[in-house]
Amino acid sequence: MPSPWLLMIAPAPVQLLPGGRLRLDVKFVEGMRLHVAQWRALTGGGMRVILWEGGALPFGIDLGPEETGFDLTVLPPGVALTVGHLAGARLVFASADMDQTLDLAPMVRAAGARLVYAVEYTLETRLRILRLDGTRSGLRKLRSALWLLGQERRRRAAIRAADGLQANGWPAEAAYRRLSRDCLMYLDGRMRRAAMADPAEMRARAAHMTAGGPLRIVHSGRLEPMKGAQDLLPVARALIARGVAFTLDIWGDGSAAPGIARAIAAEGLGDRIRLHAPVPFDTELVPAFRSGGDLFLSCHRQSDPSCSYIEAMGCGLAVAGYDNRMWRALQAASGGGRVVPMGDVAALADAVAGYAARRDRLAADAEAALRYAQEHDFETEFSARMSQLARIAIGSG
Repeated sequence: MPSPWLLMIAPAPVQLLPGGRLRLDVKFVEGMRLHVAQWRALTGGGMRVILWEGGALPFGIDLGPEETGFDLTVLPPGVALTVGHLAGARLVFASADMDQTLDLAPMVRAAGARLVYAVEYTLETRLRILRLDGTRSGLRKLRSALWLLGQERRRRAAIRAADGLQANGWPAEAAYRRLSRDCLMYLDGRMRRAAMADPAEMRARAAHMTAGGPLRIVHSGRLEPMKGAQDLLPVARALIARGVAFTLDIWGDGSAAPGIARAIAAEGLGDRIRLHAPVPFDTELVPAFRSGGDLFLSCHRQSDPSCSYIEAMGCGLAVAGYDNRMWRALQAASGGGRVVPMGDVAALADAVAGYAARRDRLAADAEAALRYAQEHDFETEFSARMSQLARIAIGSG
């Protein structure tokens, strides 16, 4: 029997450059190279990737096709998939969050292949994001909601027709696991075990906290309403009103960033709050969290599987955040932080103030957060995902 080919259909951005070169996301390229290596190790087979041209690339890399490390097909925007695109694949692995992939099952069967989906967003999350969209009128939101409901029917039918599912986080697993004959729940994140906080750093953080200095609060992510960015400064103001000594470092960009910057300047908060542009994850953000943070502040209002939680935990940080379904489940499983009612700025400030008053509790929760992150490092989660794909591809289990 010939070695099985894996075809991955992904939502990653790609731009076509002069001379046939490509601009791709750095992390996507690194991830695909790992997919290629592990798929070859597990099955002896090769791998192909299909992307659609377009998308933003804040951390891009320019490569020739022969430099990517994988076989890549780039389709023009809006071009539909055909059976021909699937030729030669033993297994098709596609994102169920993409509208372009929801009618794949008949084509996959015609190509003699098997199909596994990955899914992150639930219908609840999609509708909540829509409600927070300030650019659309009420009528446009209604039309969009009806369209989302139609797409959800397609998504659920697609998952039922597939051979397997990988659900990113507890909300997606709860929403879709009963539709799949072979469902794997995983926690997506970029933290390798070697990049996580070490014992010396944990001791240094505990010593800093018990010495009674300002609590070093950190946050990173897209500064958008759907991510709760509008609550960062209100929480900070509430901490000031409570007499808490703290600093808040925010890394990110988005529609809320200019307003945050203006408020910091207008209110004279620059000695406490610093807004930083996005920085490379491995070389700058992780070291900053490991050596200069005590607590990760999350105002995230969605139940999507934000990797920020597990990545902050891997840096040795406890998390204080709102009661969305993802953080609620992760906090219950790990004990790595505090959960407060959704959108309750005062309660979130109280949780942070409680940590400031009881540094020993914060240190204990940080240790719990790190232990859980170590059990779910990138290598462990990635290996489980690839093993499921290989098992389905070769027809065992």
